[in-house]
This record gives sequence, C-alpha cells and structure tokens, in this order.
Amino acid sequence: MRDDGTIDLDAFAGHAGAVAGASGIRGFLVNGHAGEGHLLTADEKSGLIATARQVVRPDHHISAGISAESTDAACREAEAAAAAGADSVLVFQPAHWSRGVADESVVAHHGAVAAAAGLPVVLYRAPVSWGPLSYSPELVLRLVDIDGVAGIKEGSWDVAAYEEVWRAVKARAPRVSVMASGDEHLLACFQIGTDGSQVSLAALFPDLVCDLFDAARRADWATARHLHEQVYPLARAIYRTPPACMATARLKAGLRLLGRLASDRMRRPGRELTGAELAVLGAALTPA
Repeated sequence: MRDDGTIDLDAFAGHAGAVAGASGIRGFLVNGHAGEGHLLTADEKSGLIATARQVVRPDHHISAGISAESTDAACREAEAAAAAGADSVLVFQPAHWSRGVADESVVAHHGAVAAAAGLPVVLYRAPVSWGPLSYSPELVLRLVDIDGVAGIKEGSWDVAAYEEVWRAVKARAPRVSVMASGDEHLLACFQIGTDGSQVSLAALFPDLVCDLFDAARRADWATARHLHEQVYPLARAIYRTPPACMATARLKAGLRLLGRLASDRMRRPGRELTGAELAVLGAALTPA
C-alpha cells in the first residue's frame, strides 16, 4: 500500500512477478487473510486479481479469497473474481459465524457460491482455536460432497486435526486436494501427506518453502529436516508471537527488510511494526 492507504498496483505486480519466478510455485492465493482481503473494497479485490493474471504465467493457478458476511454478497464477489480472471475461489467464513452456525447454513452458503462463480471452490478450514469457525471433520465431509468443491486450505494449525481431515477426505473424495497451510508445521503435514500448500510464508521465501515440499515429496527427510530448521524459527516469529493479528504486518515488514517492498503500510485499523518488533523480526529473517 501507499502511505495514504491506497493500493499500489505497481508494487503488487512486482511482488507477484518475483514470487512467480520461483521454480516450485504453481499458483497464487489473492485476497486471502494475510493479504488483507477482508479489508478491501470490491473494486480493489477485482483489481488485484486482474493484475495478478496479467503478471504471472498463464499456467499459474489463481485462487481468489471470498470474504463476505452474507451469501448474496459472497456470490457477487465470486462472480466478480471469475470475471477478473480467477481460476478458483477460496470461501472464507463470515465473521458472524464465530457466535455459532448451523451446519446446514454452511453447506448452503458454499453451494450457492459454487453455483454463482462457476469455478472450482476451495474450502477454508480455520484453526481449531477459532471455535465454530473451524469446521468439524463431519462437516468437512458434507462440504466435499458439494458439486464444484475441489480443494481444502487446511489451516486447522494442529497436526492431529490435519491428519484426521486428510485421511477422511482422501477416503471419501480423493479428487479433492487437501493443502497444508500451517506454516509452523509444514514438515509434519508433508510427512502425513499433502496435495500442495497455500502458505503466506512463501511470499517471503518461495524457494525455501518449495524446496521443503520437494524434499518431502522425494522422501529425502534429511534435507527436509535441514530446511525445516530454517523455516521454523521464521514461522514462529511471524505467526506464534502474540498478538497473532500482527502476522500480516510482520510479512509486509519482512518484505520491506528484504528490499522487496518500499512500504509496509497496513490497511487501517492495522498498524505497522514498532522499532523493537522490527529488530526481532530481522533476527528471525537472518538464518533463512
């Protein structure tokens, strides 16, 4: 973002192009939580998707995050994502579901978005610590039965919960891609099994994350463990350090410290890191 809080599409294009150059990158999630998608206007979201489509390779898959409180609004957002060039949509939970939601409403919401978008749908399984926002394995199995559901961003942030869903989905609907997205425990999830990953840490170090994935796919566990030792301290500094809501600010600050972004401006009410916080982050960046 620029200093006035508006989106700098040129900077975004440069960033997307740089990540696209990593050999293991096969696609992008645009307008996700780490990308502040839930804080953007409809026009801003469409503009980012269209810009990414122009910059990355034609064979790169673009998944667009859908963040809306009502089903009608989510459907309109999905239609706009498709028109802007998205290849699939990732449906995030409406925030008001944190107070509780009926499983039937969750199923109906995703079914409507899938029909409106006409694109493959990716489910988001939120961290188990998020309570009602983290779907139970039983609800996940109902959701993968929806026509058009093609993947799961498995962000339960718990290895046992990840394995439970991985096994259940692969037994019920092996066509559905289960993608590990717990940056701190990617190695453990890769050992269990994964169809890829949607992880924001790859925005900082795409080659490192891709090398870890490739080593695990080869069952080269010595190399995978060595790479994990580089990933873990960085992931912990970004995602585990309280407050968790600062993860996006740390990612942006990391990109600025690495010289890849000129500004780490956050969309308000988010804030940038303090000098002390920048020092801690810089120390974590050094080994990677």
